[in-house]
Amino acid sequence: MSAAEKTAAAPSGQRSRKLLACTAEANAYQKAFGIELRRRVVEEGEPFAIVQADTPHEIFHVMDIPIITNQWWSAYISAKQLSNRYFDVMVEKGYPKNSCKYCSLGLACTLANDPSTAPWGGLPTPTVLVARMTCDCIQHVFGQWAQAMGTEFFAMEAPAWEHKDPQWFAKSRGDWENVYDADRIAMMVAEMRDLITLLENRTGRKFDEAKLHHLMERINEQEGYIWEAAQAIGNARPCPVSIAEQMPNTMIPQWHRGSDWAVAHAKKFRDQVMERIASGAGAAANEKIRLMWIGAGVWHDPGFYQALEEKLGAVFVWSMYMPFAGPAYLRDVQGRPMDALASRVCSMNEVLHLPPWMNGWMVSEAERCGIDACVVLLPPDNRLSQSGTKITAAALEAAGVPVLMIDADMVDAKNWDHAKMVGMVDSFLHQRGVA
Repeated sequence: MSAAEKTAAAPSGQRSRKLLACTAEANAYQKAFGIELRRRVVEEGEPFAIVQADTPHEIFHVMDIPIITNQWWSAYISAKQLSNRYFDVMVEKGYPKNSCKYCSLGLACTLANDPSTAPWGGLPTPTVLVARMTCDCIQHVFGQWAQAMGTEFFAMEAPAWEHKDPQWFAKSRGDWENVYDADRIAMMVAEMRDLITLLENRTGRKFDEAKLHHLMERINEQEGYIWEAAQAIGNARPCPVSIAEQMPNTMIPQWHRGSDWAVAHAKKFRDQVMERIASGAGAAANEKIRLMWIGAGVWHDPGFYQALEEKLGAVFVWSMYMPFAGPAYLRDVQGRPMDALASRVCSMNEVLHLPPWMNGWMVSEAERCGIDACVVLLPPDNRLSQSGTKITAAALEAAGVPVLMIDADMVDAKNWDHAKMVGMVDSFLHQRGVA
């Protein structure tokens, strides 16, 4: 590696501090899972798929087909401090500098075609790539990625959502057919059955709807523990654990949702959160400011979230990942597992990024958790992450919550400076009279 490449790969962030035993356990499990996944996919040549986060992972889990989630893979590459190098390769190959970073980092790694730097030496050819068409760039990224890997892209529709209820989150568990529109659910079910047919034909593995029903109930148990912990954290003073620990203890089980390990870990996390609340333990020694984080995690600098805990008593109490477990995942199956799953998938990105769903939920969550100020990640090249963010910021300001918007990216560390970003939050809190 050249001197310039070493400089580009130098870490720009800091590690986060861990207070919970289960946080280290979750990270260890995911590391072991990565090793096992590599064995199955790279060394043993098992069929596998590359999928977006808002696709029906449960189909693959039921069929025991390994999946690599694009967002997880991007975060993994970013944590390895490789994003700068791979995005430079994309530009060298004629792609625009303002490509959507989060969705295209995996494609960039494939195009770089450098086994010496790529995690796992790069990914082998998947059986299929799967994504919902939530924005214009998705079909280009996944279509060209599939072409580069010599495989097929299975696109799933993201039809317009006519039922615009800002209080969707209060009704999504039991009234999901009305909340998410019966026609949209039916379309998603039809597409999932087409995907199942493709997978059965390509892999020889069979789908069992009874197994899906069981998995959905296990997922309900898992998400119930996470939801219970999220409610307790919102009510607790001080906040027992910051989002630097909430994120891994929520998202790592989410990638394995419904498995025995994921259900058990969610319960363990809930129990350790409750123990800290009962003892009066806080993420910061002297909590004074409760912060909300809107956006995906800054995966290249997890220590950012804890940088002002001791100096200002400023704790990041809320991010979307943990409280999303309740309204987005919990479903009364009602003997219709495919339909219930479709209701979970068909609007996952919309409720996180588009008004009135995004702002309705997040303003409600800010009130529930007693938020004093909000920091919003506004990735300059990520269209979906910008769609409803400014409207949500305006809604929070109208509700009395000061908002700072940061122009930075969740996986591209090129324009990120830890000290500068922490100083920006510090100055904002003082200027708005929060600190």
